[in-house]
Amino acid sequence: MTDALIIGAGPAGLMAAEALARAGRRVLVTDAMPSPARKFLMAGKSGLNLTKDEPFDAFVAAYGSAAPHLHPMLAQFGPDQVQAWARDLGQEVFTGTSGRVFPTAMKASPLLRAWLARLDRLGVTLHRRWRWTGWDGDAVTFDTPEGQQTLRPAVTVLACGGASWARLGSDGAWADWTDGTVPFQPSNAALALPWTDHMTAHFGAPLKTVEWQAGGITSRGEAVITAHGLEGGGLYTLTPALRAGAALTVDLLPDLGINAIGARLPRGKTKARLAHWLKNTLRLPPAKIALFFEMTGGAALHMDQWAQTLKSLPIRIATLRPLDHAISTAGGLRFDALDAGLMLRDRPGTFAAGEMLDWEAPTGGYLLTACFATGLWAGQHAARYRA
Repeated sequence: MTDALIIGAGPAGLMAAEALARAGRRVLVTDAMPSPARKFLMAGKSGLNLTKDEPFDAFVAAYGSAAPHLHPMLAQFGPDQVQAWARDLGQEVFTGTSGRVFPTAMKASPLLRAWLARLDRLGVTLHRRWRWTGWDGDAVTFDTPEGQQTLRPAVTVLACGGASWARLGSDGAWADWTDGTVPFQPSNAALALPWTDHMTAHFGAPLKTVEWQAGGITSRGEAVITAHGLEGGGLYTLTPALRAGAALTVDLLPDLGINAIGARLPRGKTKARLAHWLKNTLRLPPAKIALFFEMTGGAALHMDQWAQTLKSLPIRIATLRPLDHAISTAGGLRFDALDAGLMLRDRPGTFAAGEMLDWEAPTGGYLLTACFATGLWAGQHAARYRA
């Protein structure tokens, strides 16, 4: 095989494969796992969030410092194009109240089956259980069920993913033999907290109508108390600030101002009980009350501190969950190590896409859209490459 090689059969790799096949290139896709797009399928278990329906400038801004690099790719294949692509594969989509776009079927498997069938019709070959082991000069080497294989393709697109959920195929091992990488860090990560025993009864309970703050970033969204700590969309956008060491606080009553809460404090009761006030006067749910006492000790607070603590409750001794448990990763190949077509500057004819690149974004459709867009971009430029 000496034409076009794709390493990684996730969304970015499959999009690159389609672009190359449509350009008339003979395409081989390799993947280390027994089946393709495992992380894509996992993402769709609770509803496949394909993209976000919002003004384009706001959409691109979600990528932070990487936005200028990704802008042309997202302009070519952004939220509108993702929706049209899914429909073209026979999968209708709908937009939820938050602007998030999902297939009507909700799951990833119908979309993936239709996509793989299209790639098969385009002549794309898929080799499973082919684990990339690096380069031998200008050759690409693999461990396969048939033993070591060596290929010298005309063009290669790397789409090996980041370094989270290694059991689904993204283990970040490629960083050891690729120059120009930024060390991986967790992104969209849950928090680890050393709960005391009294929190056990609240594992699985949601914290709704709350507002989180860290490092000047505010996030209105729920989280869930787990055996390990806290997880949920309300926290994920704060990961960059938490990685930098910012303190985390939560407003347990964001729809009620501090003066309004103060007006509800007990009057003339020198022995007013905090727990009674939280439950019967403010009507906080048990999960919020438990979190309040877990973080403060409760009984030691003077009544003058009750309202302010409710509005800015410190989440103490919280750390990010390990890298492999994060939804996505920051770090990867630096954009200055790539040209405008996503080709590695030190390895002509080799391109990169998807979560291998040094960008991050919150959940909400941004992750998948950028994987699609960068995969298409890399595939198109690889198709036009001539040594």
